[in-house]
Order: sequence, then structure tokens, then C-alpha cells
Amino acid sequence: MNRKDTRALRLYALAGLLTLVLLMFAGVLYNTQIVNHDYYVAQSIRTIAREEKVEASRGVITDRNGQVMVSSRSTYSLTFDSSLLKDGEDPNEAILRLVQLCQANGVSWIDNLPISRQSPYTYTLDSMTDTLNSRFLKYVISLKPASEALGNYLLEHPETVGESADSIPTLPSEVDPSDKEAVESAEKAAKERAKELLELLTKQRLSAQLLTDAGISPETLMDWMREDLEVPASFSQAEARMVLGIQYELSVRKVVSTTDYVMAEDISTGFISLLADGQYSGAKVTASSVREYATTYAAQILGRVTPIYASDPEYQDGTLMEQGYDLDDKIGRSGVEKAFEKYLRGTDGTRVVSTNSNGKITGEFYSEQPEPGSTVELTIDLDLQQAVEENLAATVARMDAEDGDDTRGAGCAIVKVGTGEILALASYPTFDPSTYGTNYAEISNNPARPEVNRATQGTYAPGSTLKPLTAVAALETGNVTLTEKINDTGKWTYPGSPQSYTYCWKHSGHGLLNVTEAITNSCNYFFATMGYRMGMDTLVEYLKAFGLGAHTGIEIGDSTGTLPENPPGEDQAPWAAFGQSSQAYTPLQLANYIATLVSGGEHCEAHLLKAIKSYDNTEVLAMGDSSVKNTVSIKDSTLEAVKEGMLGYTQPGGDLYTYFRNCVVKAGAKTGTAQLGGGQTNNGVFVCFAPYDDPQIALAMVIEHGNAGAALASTAVNILNAYFSADEIGTAVIGENQLLQ
Repeated sequence: MNRKDTRALRLYALAGLLTLVLLMFAGVLYNTQIVNHDYYVAQSIRTIAREEKVEASRGVITDRNGQVMVSSRSTYSLTFDSSLLKDGEDPNEAILRLVQLCQANGVSWIDNLPISRQSPYTYTLDSMTDTLNSRFLKYVISLKPASEALGNYLLEHPETVGESADSIPTLPSEVDPSDKEAVESAEKAAKERAKELLELLTKQRLSAQLLTDAGISPETLMDWMREDLEVPASFSQAEARMVLGIQYELSVRKVVSTTDYVMAEDISTGFISLLADGQYSGAKVTASSVREYATTYAAQILGRVTPIYASDPEYQDGTLMEQGYDLDDKIGRSGVEKAFEKYLRGTDGTRVVSTNSNGKITGEFYSEQPEPGSTVELTIDLDLQQAVEENLAATVARMDAEDGDDTRGAGCAIVKVGTGEILALASYPTFDPSTYGTNYAEISNNPARPEVNRATQGTYAPGSTLKPLTAVAALETGNVTLTEKINDTGKWTYPGSPQSYTYCWKHSGHGLLNVTEAITNSCNYFFATMGYRMGMDTLVEYLKAFGLGAHTGIEIGDSTGTLPENPPGEDQAPWAAFGQSSQAYTPLQLANYIATLVSGGEHCEAHLLKAIKSYDNTEVLAMGDSSVKNTVSIKDSTLEAVKEGMLGYTQPGGDLYTYFRNCVVKAGAKTGTAQLGGGQTNNGVFVCFAPYDDPQIALAMVIEHGNAGAALASTAVNILNAYFSADEIGTAVIGENQLLQ
């Protein structure tokens, strides 16, 4: 082969190699730019930027008619992240600079350190939730000098942690100082006992008095914290207090390996500009949302949302982390917010933000878009809820003015007949859910307990409101007939036991009464006879069938109440039959029992959920369960006799006609007086249903120390009128010298 051919061959080989390289390059370029474009873009951004979680907007809560009750408003939060600080930069200096900016611009920052922000410094433990209190106590014990001070105090005062301290071995009363081994053993035992006493203390609520008694004043604790958190001595005490509040939050979060802390929520765009222009180290602005309340009503139903705390048991055991929650994420704590958390929560997204060397944002890339939470549509009628709450408040205010008792509460429930849907659920006193956080101390220290939902958690003796149920049980079991009449002499005596008796409210007696007349006249004598004839087992069987003594099914939780029972050797059935004898039920249970009765015995679980829809309303994800859970066998003749007895109350000649003559619908009702004893004013209990011919709703109401159920009649009429005819509101008032039952 000549030199010319060799040169050509080399050129061909080189051209082939170059072509192969170009083809390989083209393949890689195609794979990068076309096939896996999104992946490599995200990867390239991640090399120069931070990945951030984008909080999903929490779902909307509406009433049954679509009226918005709670929604979420997009906003921005200021977060301090210690990992953003440059090497060697003092976090205390960065924090002080940041809180001073907040202070100068009137921006409130979240500070849960329970020491007042101004001198003279005092503990503010009383205004804390139990969760925050527990978190602070664990932090205090983590400080060596504080732990020693508390431990020494508990050794001298073990009764501080209660009787459980008795289970911890006590120390020897005397030790010979010259016996070195005995002294060392005693010191070791003291340390171990102090450790166990401190462990018992963590299961209780820390009080300011305990810290003070242990010699830990707020100033002393701040000094120990300054040393532990390395706050410079050049900081004034006021500056140190501001920094300690943030450092305390960061210290708590280090336990769960988190370096950032949401410092301020709902900040303005103007403040965001100041942060960007000032290049504040450690600060970052994150997209967030806040709950916005379109109503001040239904506070106990709606519940509340709070951040997740490091001290939450579900966070510490990893349950919430497994569900995708992070520290400071919002979570429903009570009410509907908690019951439907998995629907309201939404799905967080992910955003990658790139910045330059000065911290300026140069771009952002969403690797995953956030998905808002679902819409929860409740069975509540917001207009009716408002009417109920306002009427309850007015009635209680009137009673308070009359007797000076400002601690009474009230509960009312309205259930839709045949479905179990709750149309209104009111408790008094109540609070404004939009200001719950700022007014927490006032709310929690109120002796009337506004946080308690009396409609679902308050349990009360039903009094005579139970008589319609007893009548059904007696008729259906053949213990009385529709035509049998019993002679009420005014005093019923237990057969064979003259020392056991009860009086009818009308001591002269009602004379001969059938079952319908006995309901209308609320005759204790008649129903004591029914209780004696049936016995406790039969009565309790019917109580259970009507849903009493058990959870109603409401999603936000409720009390089961208490069924009556016979003490050993006693028969309490005669008294239980007219609503006494240690039985107690919630207003919701009573309302649902009346709804079950007037529906002909169809017992549905009470519930708040009407429907859950996707955030864009394109899909129904869940529906409330209105199915019949059990059916109480009630003959038509029985139902009619019992309903007529309740109707007699509201018609001419009935005790409640004064009030119900102004009602826009025909209704049946029953009053009750729940005796409390001990010289206390009785509770007033009231139940009704309407309209009479075609029952649509059942109502139950209790007013603590309301004396007699008849005192609630005008309130019930106002509520019925508000529901059935918004233009015709009842104005009946309680007349003087009325005979109350």
C-alpha cells in the first residue's frame, strides 16, 4: 500500500471516529434535552438553589346551603433558618437584628417562651396550652442548673407530684458523715430519686408557683438560658429576652433535627421588601395561608387549627411524620377541623428557588404543584345556627340579670327527622373563633367554660322530657293500654314499701289519666307506675334503642351519657321512668331521641357531614351517612297517642300555649326539670318537634340552673319561627306567676 492510500485510510478512520463521537454527543444531547429535560432542569437548579415545601391551601368549610364558614387566605410567613447563616456568623446577632426590624414595623412575632417580654419579668404559664406548657417544662429540665434546683425542691416536697411519688423509694433519714461509702450511696440514691420525681413532674402542668418555690425566678432562668444559648453579655436584658424567645423555639426544634422556625405569619409585601433589601441573615419568606372565618358562630363545631409542636406525642412517636407532616405544619386540633383533617389538609407541593450570592431570588421551579384541600359541606344551616346562638345568649342574659348567676351555660341541638343531619348545634357561652389565639387566656380562665360544647359534652338529667319514651315502652310492651286510666292521688308509693315514694308536681293529684293525658299533664304518678310495671331492664332496653347512653355518631365526638341502673337491693325503675335516678344525656342525644320517636322509630346516627367535594367541585369524595341504624317498633296508634300528649302542651289549655300561640307552625313539646339537689337551682330541659303533622325537625335544649323547662319555651318558639318563617319571629315572653313544670 502506497503512502497516498495510507493517508486516505487514516483520514477515513479519523472521520469515522469523529462521526461516532458526534453521534454519541447527539444521543446524550437528545436524552438530556428531550427525553429527560424536566429531570435535568430540576437537577441543575438544585445544585445552585434550595428546595422548599409549598404549603397547600387548607380546604373550605361550608354550611348545607353553600355559605362559606371557614376558608384559607394566601399569605406569606417569615421563617428563621439557622442553616442559612454564614460560617462563623453569630445567630444571636442575626436574631436580634431581625426582631428589631419586626419591632420597628409593628410586626408581631411568635414567641412562646412563658416569660413576659418587659421588665419586671414574670411567668405567663397560666395563659399557655397544655402542649406548650409541657414543651417548656421539658426544656427547663434540660438545663442542668434548673434541673438540679427542681430536683432538690422535689426531694424536699415530693407531695408536689402527688401520691404517685409514694411509689419511689425514700431516702435514709440519717447518714453518718464520716462513712464515705454511705454518703456516696445516699447521694446516688438522692440523684436517682430526684430524676424519677422530675419524670413524674413532666406528666403534670408546670406552675409559676412551683418554679418560684424552687428558687427559679424568671430572671434566674433567663440568666441560665443566656449562658446555655451563648447570648452575648453586651446584650441588654430587654434585647436578650427578645433573642431568647426565638432561640428557645430553635432549641426545641433541634431535638427533632429541624433548623427553621416560622417566626411571623401573614406578613405584608412592604415588610417582605424590607427583608430583601436589608439582606437579613437567616431570614426567608415562605408562601403560606391562614384560616379566615366568615362567621363568628359555630365556634365549638368548627374547632381550631394550630401548628404541630415537637412535644406532641403523635409527633414524637413518628405517627405524624409517617403521614407526611413536618414540625410547624398546621393540623386540626378539635371540631370539624380535626374530624375531617385528612380531607381539609391538602397535598403540599415542592418548589426549587435559586438565588445569587447576595441572596436575591433569580428563579424558581415547581417540581410538584400543591393541591388545595377538599371542601367539607356540613349539615349545619348557618342562618338557623345564628338564630339559636343569639336566642340562647339572650335567654341566659335574662336569667343572669334576674338571679345574678353568671356561670350558667346552655346547649341546644336541632336534628333533621329521618336523616340524623344536625341543623344546629349551639353552646353557651361561646367565643369568636377568629380571635381564639389572642384571647386564649381569657377563654380558658372563664369559669363558665366557653370551650366546652355543652350540646355534645354536657350531660344532664332529662327530667320529664323522658316521659314520651317511657310511654312508648309501656304501650309497646303491653304494660298499659291506650284506654287504661290510672288514678293519680298526688303521691305514688312503692308497693309494699311505704317509706319509698314520690310526689307528683301537683300534690293534689290529677285524678284519672290515660297515657296521652299523662304526657300532657306531666304526671309523675302515672309514669312511676309504668316504671314499676316494666322494670329497669325493659326501660333500659328502650333507652338504648333510642340511642341514649351511647355515642350519637357525631364526627367531632360526644359524651355517651349515663344510663340508669338499680343499686344492689333497690328498684329505681319508677324514678328512672320519669327522668330521674342518676341518668344523664346530652342535648344532642335528647334531640335525636325525639327525632327517632316522631319518625316512627327510625333511628339514624346524628352527623355533621353532608358531603365532601374536591377543591374544584368536580368530584364528590364522601357523603354523610343518613341510613337507618336500627328501628324501634312503634305501632301507629302508639305514636299518635304519644304525639297527641306532646301536642296538648302547646295547644289551648296546655301549659305552653301562652308561648306557642305565637309559633308559625303546629308543634309538640315536652318540658323537664332536672333536680340538682344541694340547694342548687334546677336545670331546665326542653324538647319539641315540628311541624306536628309532618315532623321535619326535633329540638332539645338545656339551660343550666334554668329552673324549669317551661322557662325555655319562648326561646324554642323564637328558634322554630326563625327556621320555618324568617319573617315571623316569635316574641313570646314568660308570663308572671306561671306554673312551671
